[in-house]
Amino acid sequence: MANYDYDLFVIGAGSGGVRAARLAALSGAKVMVAEEHRVGGTCVIRGCVPKKLLVYASEVSHQAKIAAEYGWTIPETHFDWPTFIARKDKEIARLSGIYVRNLQNAGAELVHGKAWLTDAHTIEVEGHGTVTAEKVLVATGGRPWSPKELPGVEHAISSNEAFHLETLPKSIVIAGGGYIAIEFAGIFNGLGVETTLVHRGPNLLRGFDDDVRAHVAEEMGRRGIKVLLGNQHTAIEKTATGFISRFKDGHSCESDLVMLALGREPYVEGLGLEAAGVALNEAGAVVVDEYSRTNVPSIWAVGDVTNRINLTPVAIREGQAFAQTEFQDKPTAFDHDLVASAVFSQPPIGSVGLSEADARHKLGGKVDIYLARFKPMKYAFAGAEERCLIKLVVEPGSERILGCHVVGPDAPEIIQMAAVALKMGVTKPQWDSTCAVHPTLAEELVTMREKYVPPSLGQAA
Repeated sequence: MANYDYDLFVIGAGSGGVRAARLAALSGAKVMVAEEHRVGGTCVIRGCVPKKLLVYASEVSHQAKIAAEYGWTIPETHFDWPTFIARKDKEIARLSGIYVRNLQNAGAELVHGKAWLTDAHTIEVEGHGTVTAEKVLVATGGRPWSPKELPGVEHAISSNEAFHLETLPKSIVIAGGGYIAIEFAGIFNGLGVETTLVHRGPNLLRGFDDDVRAHVAEEMGRRGIKVLLGNQHTAIEKTATGFISRFKDGHSCESDLVMLALGREPYVEGLGLEAAGVALNEAGAVVVDEYSRTNVPSIWAVGDVTNRINLTPVAIREGQAFAQTEFQDKPTAFDHDLVASAVFSQPPIGSVGLSEADARHKLGGKVDIYLARFKPMKYAFAGAEERCLIKLVVEPGSERILGCHVVGPDAPEIIQMAAVALKMGVTKPQWDSTCAVHPTLAEELVTMREKYVPPSLGQAA
């Protein structure tokens, strides 16, 4: 039997890699983790956590607008970007430190530097030489993608740089229609930046329910965001005062900043996967089975680098399942079905299960829909125009709820508990038997009794 330096070598100290490394080390394995940037990965350093802090900061302006209707007299306010960024950086450093301590306390060895495979068991670590490991876990995540052929693409920032701007721009053009673009449009708009969102598709948030997509686009417009659909950049030009975005339809837009949020790609560059014989798919992601095993018996991969469901909690559960299977003698495959998701747009989205379109495709067109749009109490009282949307997608006959979609205040908090019920196979009668909590937005989910007939279908639905 071969004698290796380590039982497990993990490339990448993000959420998935850290969870796997900790559990393996706590099980008695000799573990080394290599990270070329800061420990914590995308979520902690340049993703979920700092993004959510920015959302919190940007929401204050909206609350201030309705404060007078609640009897408050608030003096003129001023947002100081450098102060916020300093506080944000301090919090991110604290969280990164916790990740480091957790690894060390578990007995894992952490090294800083880029690591790459030279064969199926050998890893070169920049600045630290070569080591061998019986098992290797690739957990390098993803990174922003940008079209290299776009003239002036070098002038645009990605979400990575958005967290470290020295000054807040007065105007910005954001390209993209996914959750990152939507969230940052809300953030910048809430912080007082004149915000334009441009997306090449006919609607935002591909993959979400169509009613949700249309509702969010409408509500973003109410908040003052200029949304340009069916359009895209043809060039970005730098000027003496900022940038000019030129679009496919011939129009142009001047702004202080241009941000591209056109998607993310698996981070596989320079990892030596070819040398080790690891297979990639057409999207450049590492191909794995239900146990996160690659085609090479000694190599596994978890998280965004596999491009399954690119969410931090999923990466964590995949890393946990890997460690349980390989180091705790508990074969575990994470179930990727009915994973809830949240978009911290303004208003936010919570979604779990099938969209109406996917359900109709799966069931041959026959589904029952329950849908309501209304003004939430908080904004109705203040005379604001913001509206919520709640929607249930139900299978006829069995009456099992296939999808639950919420757009409105606290939607991400609501959807977490709805996901528990859907995962257990809840039916509409069981759902309806739950007594409402009043007065809440969530109570509307358990009080919808009338099936929704889309206006375009009329009685034929």
